[in-house]
Amino acid sequence: MRTWESNSKARQRGSALLAVLWVSAALAAIAFSLSTTVRSEIDRAATSVDGLRSYYLAAGGVHRATYEVLWSAQNPAKRVLPRYTTQVDYTFPSGIVHVEIVPEAAKLNVNGALPEELYRILVALGQEPERAREIALAIVDWRSPASAGSGLDQYYLSLTPSFRARHASLEEIEELLSVRGITPDIFYGTYVPSDASEGARLLARPGLIDCLSVFGSNDRIDANTASPAVLAAIGLAPDVINALVERRRLAPFTEAQLGAFLGGAGGGRLRVEGNSILTIRATARLLLENGQLSDLRRTVGAMVKYMPTGYDAPVHILRWYDTEWSN
Repeated sequence: MRTWESNSKARQRGSALLAVLWVSAALAAIAFSLSTTVRSEIDRAATSVDGLRSYYLAAGGVHRATYEVLWSAQNPAKRVLPRYTTQVDYTFPSGIVHVEIVPEAAKLNVNGALPEELYRILVALGQEPERAREIALAIVDWRSPASAGSGLDQYYLSLTPSFRARHASLEEIEELLSVRGITPDIFYGTYVPSDASEGARLLARPGLIDCLSVFGSNDRIDANTASPAVLAAIGLAPDVINALVERRRLAPFTEAQLGAFLGGAGGGRLRVEGNSILTIRATARLLLENGQLSDLRRTVGAMVKYMPTGYDAPVHILRWYDTEWSN
């Protein structure tokens, strides 16, 4: 009898110990899961804070470059930025900012570009010739009066939601996203596989937003910042485009240095600098506590118009882009 009772008590103690062990294991798993979640939230919050700091750092770079361009134009004897500057680097206590200065004259005017120019841009951006032709004609149809349309109205009315083609000049370049055949990849650009010899897995391919603008040029384009697709659109040969791009990587062209490229097909449409409207794009990287630069990059941009004397402000920001793309 005593033996049976002692065995029963032993079994009870063993069951209790096993239950305690299971509870302990469950609590440990819960604690581990909670700590992992807390750690992830801390990292996410830190990344968000770094992203916000990077945004304001990049915005500061845009504003600084905007007024340095203005000062340099108004005070040529005391220029902060050398003439023909297309990019500048700033060092702030919290990080560094790389700024690109691109005149809208580096792009073609979407409302005035010839159909063959639109076609050559699209082919240069990687579109098949037949699709490039269809998209070019769709752009021309969108900006042309209704009486001169090419029969695409029924297509737009068949969509859900349906809409009508503008049949007038584009007021914003983003209207191209509504044109038949233009996808976000074609408009904004994308990444494509590179050749193994180039040592990179993906290469950035520009989009129509880098080549066309409602404020773009109807005549000559800026040789220092124009996309190769725009250079192809105005008629430059591939070998001339390659030579021009390689040369401007060393330093921006001056008016005198551009002379060697002015002959031949399309050369007469080259210029340096632009008019009064610029796109200023800034990419920021934070300085970490260990002295290294953060891997996180944030790019913002602004389309800036410099006003003549007598306006309420010397600079008007026409567009502000909280999230921009930079190569």
